[in-house]
Amino acid sequence: MFPERFSNLPEYAFPRLRALLDHHEPGGDVVHMTIGEPKHPFPDWVPEVLSASAAEFAKYPPNEGSPELRGAISDWIARRYGVRVDPERQIMPLNGTREGLYNVGMALCPEQKNGKRPVILIPNPFYQVYMISAISVGAEPVFVPATKETGFLPDYAGLPEDILNRTVAAYICSPTNPQGAVAPEGYLRDLLALAEKYDFQVFSDECYSEVYRDTPPVGALQVAQDMGVDPERVLIFQSLSKRSNLPGLRSGFVAGGPESLRRLKQLRAYSGAPLPLPLQRVSERVWADEDHVIESRRLYNEKYAAADAVLNGVPGYQGPEAGFFLWLPVADGEAAALKLWQQTGVRVLPGAYLSRDVGGHNPGAGYVRVAMVAPKDAMVAGLISLRDCLYR
Repeated sequence: MFPERFSNLPEYAFPRLRALLDHHEPGGDVVHMTIGEPKHPFPDWVPEVLSASAAEFAKYPPNEGSPELRGAISDWIARRYGVRVDPERQIMPLNGTREGLYNVGMALCPEQKNGKRPVILIPNPFYQVYMISAISVGAEPVFVPATKETGFLPDYAGLPEDILNRTVAAYICSPTNPQGAVAPEGYLRDLLALAEKYDFQVFSDECYSEVYRDTPPVGALQVAQDMGVDPERVLIFQSLSKRSNLPGLRSGFVAGGPESLRRLKQLRAYSGAPLPLPLQRVSERVWADEDHVIESRRLYNEKYAAADAVLNGVPGYQGPEAGFFLWLPVADGEAAALKLWQQTGVRVLPGAYLSRDVGGHNPGAGYVRVAMVAPKDAMVAGLISLRDCLYR
């Protein structure tokens, strides 16, 4: 009586981690470095905006988002990427970016392509919602390794013709989670050219785009505009969780071609839950302000420098270009996470929990993911314990 399509899913990453670690005593004071939950300050005026608009909790929010919020998002895209997106027809605020990353498959994936089961391409490792979106619509998820050899980006162009001819969409995450790599303009150009050739859409998850060292990561919309590709070819997904340290706000957006957005809005009208209006009012202000983003990025740059100093000399260490995760090579991710917990109390995530086995190989198995979200001094102490436990 239950669907088979979800029957072979492994336990989600964090329940798996609890099963691995929690029946062992920590070897020291507990240091949490697993979940990417930003801890930098959000703007101090956020509670004031929320309080001033609290009466709007008594109203149903508009399905497509308030005009003011869509306008603020459109203005931000124009400032950040030099792309003008119609706030009426090409933007939809999201109740958490995961809503959009899931529903995009529901709204846009056809039942067949070229008379066969459709394929959705997914980088491996990946954010787990990509896979669930594909499975939910009966598409075949094809996991493509994103390893050191490929610059931690998936080589979609290297796939066989029979796969590409069935492909309806490809997820890409840049900056990448968990590796912290940035897709250069040339990579995105090649991906969009591939999408044009084989007629599929690109779902670009850019939630970490405002956390970087020096150069702002290029965005898929700006590359698409420069190339003059079909506006329906690309959808981007953004979030205030990482940019503005507001994960509890559950506020993001999707932007893309007008027909794609029409279909996403139609799906939400039947099945979705738009962001409450007071949270939309906060989001309007937050998208319009860059000062807090600049300050948060300064703090992350201090953490990059601190991590580079602590882990200098660790074999295979590669500091992230962007984002706030370290992707540290180890012999075995589960064994390393357990050892670290038992000997130091530092808690990290085995990389295999973020990947899928393909052909007997899991590209995350030889890594642990470490979140750099704690205050710098606590983060440095955790990294020193990690280094001394795992690499000396």
